[in-house]
Order: sequence, then C-alpha cells, then structure tokens
Amino acid sequence: MDAPRADRPASPPQGLRSVQVGEWRITALSDGYFRLDGGAMWGVVPAKIWRALTPPDADNTIRLALRPFLAERGGERIVIEPGIGARWGPKERERYGLESTPDLGSSLRALGLAPEQVTHVVMTHCHWDHIGAAVVEGADGVLAPRFPGARHFAPAVEIERAKRPGHARQASYREDDVRVLERAGVLEGFAGRTELVPGLTAHELGGHSDGVSVITVGDEQAECAIFWGDVVPTTHHVQPAYIMAYDLDVARSFEVRGEWIARAAERRWIGLFYHDEGTAFARIERDGKRYVARPLA
Repeated sequence: MDAPRADRPASPPQGLRSVQVGEWRITALSDGYFRLDGGAMWGVVPAKIWRALTPPDADNTIRLALRPFLAERGGERIVIEPGIGARWGPKERERYGLESTPDLGSSLRALGLAPEQVTHVVMTHCHWDHIGAAVVEGADGVLAPRFPGARHFAPAVEIERAKRPGHARQASYREDDVRVLERAGVLEGFAGRTELVPGLTAHELGGHSDGVSVITVGDEQAECAIFWGDVVPTTHHVQPAYIMAYDLDVARSFEVRGEWIARAAERRWIGLFYHDEGTAFARIERDGKRYVARPLA
C-alpha cells in the first residue's frame, strides 16, 4: 500500500478492499445491488450452465453488484463507473430489486472523502445502471452533479445516445443522466483509444452498446488493471461466447471480448468486475482451451 496521507486513512475500512497497481491504489466501492433476468444476462448460454454459476431466484432474476472503483495516485481521485444512484421510484425499485445499501456516498465517506475531493469520473457507457449516481437531486428537487468539481468522461457516441436514444436499447438510457452534467460544463466525450489522465486509458470497443469501453489503469506492458464494465460483467462471463442478450451487436461483442480477454490473460492484468456479486478483483487465466477467473487472494 502507499504511504498514509493526512487527508486519507492508510487503508480502506472494513468492508472495502483495495489493491496496489504500480503507482495507483484501486479501491472497490459499492452502490448497492439490483436484479436482472438471468436468461437475459446469459444470452444463448444453456440454463443448465448459467443456473449453476449464478443461481436465480424464483422469478428467474439473479443478484448483481453495482460496484464503482476509486483509482488514486497523488492528488488524483478518480471514480470509475459511479453506479445506479438513488433517483428511482417505488415501481422501479421493486422491478429491479434495488438494494441501495451500501451506496456510493457511504462508500466514499467510509474512506474519508467528500464529493468535492473527487477529481475525475470515468464512465464506460451511459446506461442508467452505470452512470445514474453521477447526478443527485437536491433538497429543492433540482438535479446537479454529485461531484461538482470533477471532470466527467464518457464515450461521445454514448452521450448522444442518451440524449436521443431512439433505437433498440432506448430503455437503457435516461436523458437527465447526461443533460445535467452537460449543463454544468463538466462532461467531456471521448472516442477510440484515449488517455484520459496519464496512466489511465479508455478503449472504446462497441458491441454491448455503440460506444462501450474498457478502462486500463497502469502500464499495459507491466503492472496493469482493467475495468471490464459490461464487456465482461462478472467473473463467470469470461468465455468469449458468454454474451448477454442485452448486447446490441453480438458479432462485435464476440470479436472484442475474444481479443481483450486473451490480452488480459496473457499479460496477467488485474480485472475489476462491476456486476459480480461476490468478486471485485480477479485475474483471467487460460485453462486449456477455456478461461477461468482467479480471484485475488
């Protein structure tokens, strides 16, 4: 671990966990849990296989984490994928089995961090279960950025989809999630491979959505972590063909997943998993013709 700083605890409190990746300390946070249909999360994978890996409830839904990560180096405090947020009514909370404890705010408070101390927010795509927590509702009912002093990054094509989502996945976006950040002047779009800050790079891939990306943290040729987002949503989805039914372009998903899973395995990158209920950090390794995810000890 890095040396203690006056404004931060030396290590995360109980319930939070961090790893050191080169100059970066990466801490797994939480914005709660929710539930989605197991069949949709697994696409064409036979039920006999996925039910053993992620046992469903009686309504066929499986419990999924909403897990932001905090990447820190020097004075940089970067929230990767803020989470789902609290702007949901009783109907949506029941439909998606939303559990809001612990949430992003309490995770950061446990680390001794106020929203004003976050310097950057990185979003891999603009689906509501990934970016909703970047916007909060004030006591006056007015929406505002949760992190008012932070630069916010998202794929440019995803920002436009959220504002004009008239396509097959329009229910996956909420316009307010990006409009509020734009009006505040804190949202920046990226495309392709973009180094957002030195040592932290977004790679736009497509497949799951038009601009979905993965984020690498550290030296890609040496010590490196990769935030998978929805490209590899859980440690159980590490086979290239295990593609969600939610993916917009299955052929593209298969192509990029095969390439990036192989790369991560070869270079022994530490994987950061957003939706895995029990595992935040794991390395993907080859096991014969297949892959396995090995949680960090």
